Amino acid sequence: MTSEETIVHLSALRCRTLALGAIIPLAIGLAACTEAPAATVAGDTEAVTHEENDRVPEGAAWTQHYFPSAPGLDGEEVELHADVLLPDDLAEGEQVPVILSVGSYFGHSGEITDEDWTHPGPSDRFADLIEGGDLFDERYAFVMVDLRGFGGSTGCLDFMGDGEQADVAAAIEWAASQPWSTGDVGMYGKSYDAITGIVGTVLQPEGLRAVVAQAPMWDKYRNNRSGGVPRLPLTVAVQTYNEIATLEQLPDDTERYRENAAYEQAHPECVAINTLSAQTADPASPYWTSRDFAARVEGSTTPLLFTQGWAEWNTESEAMEEFLANHEGPVRGWFGPWDHIRGNEVDEDGTVKTGREGWFDEVMAFYDEHLKGVEPAEEYPAFVIQDNTGSWRAQEDWPIVDETADIALQGGSYLDDGAEGDPTVDTGNRFVQTSEPVAADTRITGTPSMTLTSEGHGNLMVKLYDVAPDGTAVLINEQVAAVTPGEVTLEMKAGDWRLAAGHALAVQIGTIEAGPLSDWIDTPSNERIAVSDVQLKLALQDPAADVDIPGERALYLDSYLAISTATLPEAPTTFTIDGAESGTSSGGE
Repeated sequence: MTSEETIVHLSALRCRTLALGAIIPLAIGLAACTEAPAATVAGDTEAVTHEENDRVPEGAAWTQHYFPSAPGLDGEEVELHADVLLPDDLAEGEQVPVILSVGSYFGHSGEITDEDWTHPGPSDRFADLIEGGDLFDERYAFVMVDLRGFGGSTGCLDFMGDGEQADVAAAIEWAASQPWSTGDVGMYGKSYDAITGIVGTVLQPEGLRAVVAQAPMWDKYRNNRSGGVPRLPLTVAVQTYNEIATLEQLPDDTERYRENAAYEQAHPECVAINTLSAQTADPASPYWTSRDFAARVEGSTTPLLFTQGWAEWNTESEAMEEFLANHEGPVRGWFGPWDHIRGNEVDEDGTVKTGREGWFDEVMAFYDEHLKGVEPAEEYPAFVIQDNTGSWRAQEDWPIVDETADIALQGGSYLDDGAEGDPTVDTGNRFVQTSEPVAADTRITGTPSMTLTSEGHGNLMVKLYDVAPDGTAVLINEQVAAVTPGEVTLEMKAGDWRLAAGHALAVQIGTIEAGPLSDWIDTPSNERIAVSDVQLKLALQDPAADVDIPGERALYLDSYLAISTATLPEAPTTFTIDGAESGTSSGGE
């Protein structure tokens, strides 16, 4: 038996790692191994069905393909790998539109870690879409393309930089040009492979007709280094993707796939470059400006359907409003108080986490319209939004701004010590001021912003709180900045929050505090920092005009309220926010 035949034979009896971490010795362990079901690994011409490999979805025929992308940093050619799933009854000469996902999670051995598969097969990352959208009966192809450095693709991973953006364009153009493709491509993804959809929206390659992006990122700098202060996801994400890029693939996969997958192991400089490049602090550097999709999407007309959780801890809503303002094509969005989830995601009891049913109905109607030219049977609103009350509304635009409150706040000083301390006690590392209670329900929408003048070097955190008549305060929004003497501007996260009648808005300015939702990696200066000329700008919407639609309370909302509720120290009332005329100042000295 040749060495290659030995590998194939043993992989059919693949022994898994024991609880203590040791592999079963060959001499005594083969009898204890469970024989894996026979499975055929696809090539580029002979398609494999579910009957031949149980990792292939029912109704699909799986093939694997390779095609070139832009060269890597060293000028070496990059080869991308694609898993293609076509309807298994596709007639000769029949063409279908393509739903494409491009990302880092499609490796045959697992999305992030080795998932103990007994044989190679296409990733099941979007099995929910395949089933929920009934893709193959509805005559769609589903294609998964590995970004450079991941799965069966060569090249150095590039953390959504120019190389990976070139991969997105290459994947779209390749999918559009295949003989089984109508040339109409829609992108689909969540998180990283939602960002690649956003990249597609920016680049608009030939063939791209629509993008569905769940929990994407709009500008990587503002997400990873908001206000110049690094966040934990910057370091965690870099390490995570380094590990995925070096993930071992299955020994019984095709030789070409395994050789490509080993690229990062043979080129240790890849993970080093990826790690060190992300440490770049200058927002004007090419590293970050190429990843500012909110600015670069200007003029794009690609239709977009997206989700965004305002209680996100991963891909937060920073720069979302700028992206939507610059994007010129049709846009629809689901927006509400949830964390890092899919539009269709359910809990263990089958309850939809967003609180709203019908995600795949809307997704498929969106694709039918833009990839097949089929008018939707149902008219969907542009935006469906849940605010902090748990109620859903429909809007044809977002944000809808009835008034703009330009609020002059009192200045003050604080010690930049990074200490959380007792929230009810004034420790000198922050100061708080509150508004008069609002006379009627008032929604703070869009992206709050603040400008101020700083005297000192260090860090600054701004927090907005909803304060009930009993003094209980719930965090609405927060943002940080590294400050030096001079003017400082903070754009906060986009969001939607309703202040109930009788509630007040509290503004806290001070050091970056540790807390349950704080993930900034700051270095306190231990200087006392004075701030003055403080201007807070809020976009306000009257909830009385809401168009209510069906939907339940998002499952994460109560958890968010529980971990975001605090008692603030007594604070002076210095401003009002309701009753402001558009574009005018609203109180405060």
